[in-house]
Amino acid sequence: MIRGVTSSVALLAAAVWLGGLVALGAIAAPVVFSVAPWPSSADAMTIVFRRFDGLAMGCAAVVLATEAIRAGARLPFAPGDIARASAGVLASTGAVVEGMIISPRIAALHVAGAIRGVGAGGMEMARLHDMAELCGQSEVLLLVAFVVLHALTLRTPPVRPKSGAEPPPAGLAS
Repeated sequence: MIRGVTSSVALLAAAVWLGGLVALGAIAAPVVFSVAPWPSSADAMTIVFRRFDGLAMGCAAVVLATEAIRAGARLPFAPGDIARASAGVLASTGAVVEGMIISPRIAALHVAGAIRGVGAGGMEMARLHDMAELCGQSEVLLLVAFVVLHALTLRTPPVRPKSGAEPPPAGLAS
């Protein structure tokens, strides 16, 4: 039961996060920056990305919490489970770095009047923007792996403890 519930919750969080990354990075940002005049486009997207950062970090916390619950319940971890948890941790790290370090620095440079690629502030903004894109693309790949690994690990029966090992407490079995 814990296995199914944590998988469902984690997959919903990953879907919201992954969908948001794709929608913002591949659709909204390119359109807004190509259609709306500067600085309005940058003003709008700064607000959108900062709000999304909060959502992404919330989804990351949910993904991490589901893995912690599985570990706390002492559910057996096969290699696929370890790979899935690792992908979730790495994607979550990317969301936190982007939301707590990169995006606030880009926003501060924008407020200070920096224009991407122009002057010292603009060069820093361009560097940070490239880092944000790399973070977002990495999160997309890691979240795709996380979802695929979830699907694969749900199809396989959980690994049972070896004979002589303690079974999980009653009611905590998957």
